Amino acid sequence: QVQLVESGGGLVQAGGSLRLSCVVSGRIFSVTTMAWYRQPPGKQRELVALINSSGTTTYADSAKGRFTISRDNAKNTLYLQMNSLKAEDTAVYHCNRPQLPFGFLPWGQGTQVTVSS
Repeated sequence: QVQLVESGGGLVQAGGSLRLSCVVSGRIFSVTTMAWYRQPPGKQRELVALINSSGTTTYADSAKGRFTISRDNAKNTLYLQMNSLKAEDTAVYHCNRPQLPFGFLPWGQGTQVTVSS
């Protein structure tokens, strides 16, 4: 079964940076579009960024110009470089594939990002 393990979160001041990582077990990673999602306190989960198997990326408006999604297929690892962090970026961050067409993979524990203003 595929497992997702996120890491790299923490407490950072506004304007700071963090780099999140997501290790994906199993053989599907290199051929799968992957994404970062986040769930702010008391809010719905939202998509942050997508990257397909070829490296083409898509970002939510809130992430454009500040966040960079990347992948290392040799290491089965997905990354999210977050710069110029804001208080509103505070959330639990998860990696997963898009819900369509094959459904989400089992969710990992996520990694908490807290930005102090």
